[in-house]
Parts: sequence; structure tokens; C-alpha cells
Amino acid sequence: MRRLTRSRDNERGAISVVTAFLLVALLGFTAIVVDAGMLYAEKAQLQNGADAAALAIAQDCARNLASSDCSTTSSLARSLANANANDGLSKVQSVTLNKSAGKVTVATGAQESGGESNRISLSFARILGIDSAVVGTKASAQWGSPVAGRTVFPAAFSICQVQGNIDGNLQRLGLHGGSYANPSCNYGPSGATVAGGFGWLAQDTGQCGGYIDLATQEGGSATGNNEPPNCTAIFNQWITELTAGRHPTVLLPVFDRVTGTGSGAIYGLTAFAAFEVAGWKFTGGSTAPAVFHNTSSFVGAQECTGDCRGIIGRFVRYVSLDEGYTLGPVHPFGATVVRMIS
Repeated sequence: MRRLTRSRDNERGAISVVTAFLLVALLGFTAIVVDAGMLYAEKAQLQNGADAAALAIAQDCARNLASSDCSTTSSLARSLANANANDGLSKVQSVTLNKSAGKVTVATGAQESGGESNRISLSFARILGIDSAVVGTKASAQWGSPVAGRTVFPAAFSICQVQGNIDGNLQRLGLHGGSYANPSCNYGPSGATVAGGFGWLAQDTGQCGGYIDLATQEGGSATGNNEPPNCTAIFNQWITELTAGRHPTVLLPVFDRVTGTGSGAIYGLTAFAAFEVAGWKFTGGSTAPAVFHNTSSFVGAQECTGDCRGIIGRFVRYVSLDEGYTLGPVHPFGATVVRMIS
């Protein structure tokens, strides 16, 4: 009887074929892992550059529509896109700008030295016949003046304090009548003084400030010389910033009409204005920092000493990155908000 045996040479041939298939699969997986990771990193850098460029152009447009950087040829887009690339190279594909709608979109693509625009060279994928891949992204930003959102301080100003005073001198806004009132800004019923052109607004429960919608008249104003309740943390934050040489700025509503008096006053709101705080004086409680920078720091029309109760500062052009506002057309009172949009 003949014994049947298997050839080991045949087994070696089968193993070689299996190994070849496994190597191809392994190289394919390596290409996916290495090249996909590189593409992900490249796209992340391009996205950072597009975000930064869109925000910067929107901020410039919010400040001045005639600015050279508020344009489709803005040098900001290119410089910020390159600055966010690890190799310092990227491609700004386009800048789309709609000034009337307050919107800008920046599209960026990959760029290699001496390479084709918007493409990035691959490493392991070349084995599979794929030499490069297209990588690009875009970002959009919006700017406008706030028409609804939270105020961090429960105060409103008369329009006659704001008009003509954007980026002007310091003002003392008196809380009540007498020698520290603002006689040129009597904006109450029949021309009577309403808290010196400065009004307290009703606060959200337990908070300093509240939600304001310019389309809704604001009533329930508090009265008196005391500092507003729940604002100790805000005062302390302002003191920290002022002591460090910085200028705390708050967006506050502006009223152009008032009905009623005292706690029954109802304010017709027309815009938000940016107010740069410099000092204040209130009748304080045992814990609130109710007085700051009211004596030697200011003299004359800005001084708030003795029986004066008020706040000192100036209206400024200010671009905020706060997210919590509903936006409308840019208002001439200088307060604008910039944010990313999808």
C-alpha cells in the first residue's frame, strides 16, 4: 500500500500568498491611520485659521465698514490663516463679505511649498495609488448691534447722555436731583428729571442685571441711593480691573422716553450702548464696595462727593464677543457684537 504525504513546499507557497494579502491589508490600514491622522490635523489647523480670520474681519467691519481689512482682499485673512498652520502655509480660497447683512465667510485650503493649492501630499496611501487629497474648510462670522440679551448691571441711560458723547469725555451720571443732577438731560414726564438721566431697571431674581429686549418697555424700576442688590461680585470685579489699569466695559440699554415716576417709571428702550466704568458712589451696605474712585480721582463735572450718588465713566465704541445677544443692524451708539455662526 502506498502512503499519501503532503508536500511542505506546497504549504510554503500557500503561506506566501496569505502573507502577501495580509501585507497589502496591513499597508492599507497603515495608510488609513497615518494619512487620515495627518488629514485630520491639517483640517483642524485650516479650521482654526478660518475661524480666526472670520472673527478678525467681522471685528474690523463692526468698528469701521470703510476699513481696508473689512474687504474681500483683507490681509488679515491670509496672515491669520498662515499663522494657524504648523508649517506657516495655507491657502485662502475666498473671502465672501456682505456688509449690509453683517456677515463674512472665509474659506481656506491646504498649501504645501511648491505644491498644488488646496491639496496635501499623502505618505502611505501612495502605495495604493493615492498621491494627494483635497483639504479645505470654511468659517462664518456675524456682526451687529444687540437688540436683546442680558445686562450685567441693572441700569439704563437717557439718550441725551449718549448722543454726541461716543468716545467722548468722562461723565458723571447722577442718580438723583439737586446739585449733582444733569440739568441738560431732563428726560422724564413734562421735562422733569428722571434720576438724572440714569435709571435702575428691574433685576432678574438673585442676579445683578437682567434680560433686556428693546422691543419691550422696561418697568418696575428701583429707587433710592443704595447700591443695587446682588451686585457685590460685579463691583469687586470692576475694582480688580480698574486697579490693574484695565477698563471694565458693560453694555447697557438706552431709553428715549419715560412715563411715570419712581418705582412706577417705565422706560422706552431704543438701543444698547457701551459704557466704560471709571468710578461710582452709592450708599452702601456692610459688605458691598459701594464707593470707588469718587474723590481725588475726579474733579469738577466728574466729581461725585458729599451727597452725590452716581456713576462715572464714558460711552465708547466697543466690540463684544458675548454670545448671548440677539443681533440687529449696527446702531450708531457704538455697541456691537461679533460671533461665529454656522
